[in-house]
Amino acid sequence: MKNLLKISTFTISILAMAHVNAQSAAANWDGFYGQVGLLGYGVYMPKASSGTTIYNGSPIPTTFSADRINGPVGNVSLGYSHQINDTYLLGIGASIYPGSSKTATTNAATFLGTTHGIYHLSNIFSIYLTPGYAIDQDKLVYGKFGYTGASIHSSASGNLAGNFSEKSTNISGLVYGLGYKQIVWKSVYAFGEINYAVDKPKQVSITTNDNLTLNSTAKASGYDLIIGVGYRF
Repeated sequence: MKNLLKISTFTISILAMAHVNAQSAAANWDGFYGQVGLLGYGVYMPKASSGTTIYNGSPIPTTFSADRINGPVGNVSLGYSHQINDTYLLGIGASIYPGSSKTATTNAATFLGTTHGIYHLSNIFSIYLTPGYAIDQDKLVYGKFGYTGASIHSSASGNLAGNFSEKSTNISGLVYGLGYKQIVWKSVYAFGEINYAVDKPKQVSITTNDNLTLNSTAKASGYDLIIGVGYRF
């Protein structure tokens, strides 16, 4: 009887400890955080579109296209996570990607020939919700869903016609993501995530130095994979 009582007491203690750990798993991730994406790779993928070039009031069918931009990326993020229950959280966050991307080539093709230009991206940001699941006190998986935006800077030179100085266009769309955080020391954690963005199509009109009007539709998607470190406040 004494042995049975000891076993029962031990079992209850183990279950109680497990319950406490489960309760504290999400609580350990509750609150404000800041993080820096130190190492990443991103790809921006413009989609070709049909448009027109207006010459002397007459529209000329034009196919607009652009090469992909790919290369290293980094970001800075701030956010807040709120504990919903023992294991689930819901947060809000914002990220910015400092600096500019490298440049890539643009093309505007008509039956008369092709005008070449260049473009790059800057001012990339996102604002999002982050539902999360605390595996335990040290591990968290989370999703991302929200709004993203950026500026496209394009120009063309060295062509017989259709040259123009740098023009900026603001684009926006939706961002989706999936990530994982792991405590490495006290309040410091490492993280890794993948993000995918889809821009809303946007009508763009550019007047060239020789008074041609280029009418196109800017639309693209992109993704990045990034790892870094963060701190829970």
